[in-house]
Amino acid sequence: MRKHVTEATGDARWFIPFVVMHEFEGLLFSDCAALGSAIGRAELAARFEKIRAGFATPEDINDSPRTAPSKQVLRIFPAYQKVRHGEDAARAMGINRIREQCPVFQCLAR
Repeated sequence: MRKHVTEATGDARWFIPFVVMHEFEGLLFSDCAALGSAIGRAELAARFEKIRAGFATPEDINDSPRTAPSKQVLRIFPAYQKVRHGEDAARAMGINRIREQCPVFQCLAR
């Protein structure tokens, strides 16, 4: 049974909804050099950048299930693990870089 926010937290003011347009990995295309470095494969940054260059924003990278951001990352780096590498990459690029590149995330994350 799902609890109401107030029941779960004691105070609804602590509940901040977070919505990502598509996948978390889309945000990682905010800084392709940081993504490459964070996964220990800096030489892959140019391949990530080539994908990123095809879209207005990193949030737009998701035009089919085959080209979803996570699928693109896995195609280039098959050992990618969301929890390990995704977190490392997000930390490496920083929230300000992600906000700068992702206008929907920027609106929601303030």
